[in-house]
Amino acid sequence: MGKSLIWSKLSKILKNSYVEMAILSIIFLGSVFAFWFGVKVALRTEYPLLVVASTSMLPTLDVSDIIIVQGINASEIKAAPELGGDIIVFYQPYNWNTRIVHRAINMTSKLEDGKLVWYFQTKGDNNFGPDHWSGPGTWNEMVSEKLLVGKVIGVIPLIGNVPLFIRTPLGTVLIIFLFILMLLLEFVPEFWVKQGQDQTSQTSQNLSVWRNH
Repeated sequence: MGKSLIWSKLSKILKNSYVEMAILSIIFLGSVFAFWFGVKVALRTEYPLLVVASTSMLPTLDVSDIIIVQGINASEIKAAPELGGDIIVFYQPYNWNTRIVHRAINMTSKLEDGKLVWYFQTKGDNNFGPDHWSGPGTWNEMVSEKLLVGKVIGVIPLIGNVPLFIRTPLGTVLIIFLFILMLLLEFVPEFWVKQGQDQTSQTSQNLSVWRNH
């Protein structure tokens, strides 16, 4: 009897639209996080998907392209002049919050504390000359493998317009507006239906009382 009562109460709770929406939201978010974690593990990098935000790699990569990045051993990167080298992603030496997507046009190694460390000379396909890097993790205007995020192995054109737009003030306002609108569409109709049902019930009770008198 006790178990039956508990199950009955649980069934009523689960049928509640608020609870259903919360469960679906948790399942959706869980699926997104699981997918993202799986992609990071498969591609061996913290940033497997990135959006191109500048024109420095035109015409190879355009603004809003999504690039697929794979973690790679520095010694396996191919560096060559013109368009023969791999496109790599690395942290900006003086700002690790920014990631650069340029081509490796030359590479060399040197011993540091008894360990061989690779350094890369980079260049944007749309730039006139090679990059001149300075700051932590650089040497002879080249970037160290310690700054390396990975190698570009694929491109999905144009889809990145969405995340780029969301970063803008207008995009942020639009997302907030859509979220509020979604909540209103989900809960307000149910509220009015419930109000109407309560009013109908109250009217029926009043009529019943009036008839009895």
